Amino acid sequence: MKREQTIASLGTLVQLRSIDVDRLQADLASQEATRARYQNNLARMDALATGSGASGALPLALALNCGAYKQNVMAMADLHRVDLALHEANMAVAQRKLTDAYTKRELLGKVLEQQQVQFAREQNRSVRKREDDIATQSWMAGRTA
Repeated sequence: MKREQTIASLGTLVQLRSIDVDRLQADLASQEATRARYQNNLARMDALATGSGASGALPLALALNCGAYKQNVMAMADLHRVDLALHEANMAVAQRKLTDAYTKRELLGKVLEQQQVQFAREQNRSVRKREDDIATQSWMAGRTA
């Protein structure tokens, strides 16, 4: 009975670890989508900065305006690059957490499997012993009759 409780407890732990792994995978997928948005935004900002054309060929007021525009777009792109780098660092931490959770789940799964195999062997041994006892009793009853 104790082994059955151990197996049931290990099964519950494996299920909980699986839920944790699933949650971490979903979180990492969400972070990957955010990273892709950062990269798309950076590409658009770079296109905006280069697409505004050369400011030196414009009249002075327009050249100042175009230069300020490019400067602001490039500053915003730099901020986005910093944010992207921080986000990627957070993703690396999340990836390590996912790897750790997956490893723990796999280890618990192996322990559960070993416990189930041992329990099956014990059950098999018990059944064989019972059958041997019945066969012995039958044989003994046949000799005395």
